[in-house]
Amino acid sequence: MNDAEVRASEMEGCPACHQRHTPRGEEELRQLKNRLNRMVGQLNGIGRMLDENRYCGDILIQISAVEKALQGFGYTVLKSHMENCVAEEVRNGNPDIMEETLELMKKLK
Repeated sequence: MNDAEVRASEMEGCPACHQRHTPRGEEELRQLKNRLNRMVGQLNGIGRMLDENRYCGDILIQISAVEKALQGFGYTVLKSHMENCVAEEVRNGNPDIMEETLELMKKLK
């Protein structure tokens, strides 16, 4: 069983897991998609650099830029998660949300 199948089977016993989603406003969603599209453009640029057989140092600089952009993107999503999803779960008395959040933070780093 691959990771996705394991996660899916773990969620089968959890009715709430099937309903998990984060309502995002139109502006927030637009900003996230814009950032994601810029990163896709950067990755495509790296692909073109490879096709052009560009200097390794130039490619590494672009890789670093994409990594930093992706890290910032992740922190933005994490911030939203903590301000919305985690805060709501704390208000609802869910003690497991903190452990889940710590695991997400570990994966992000």
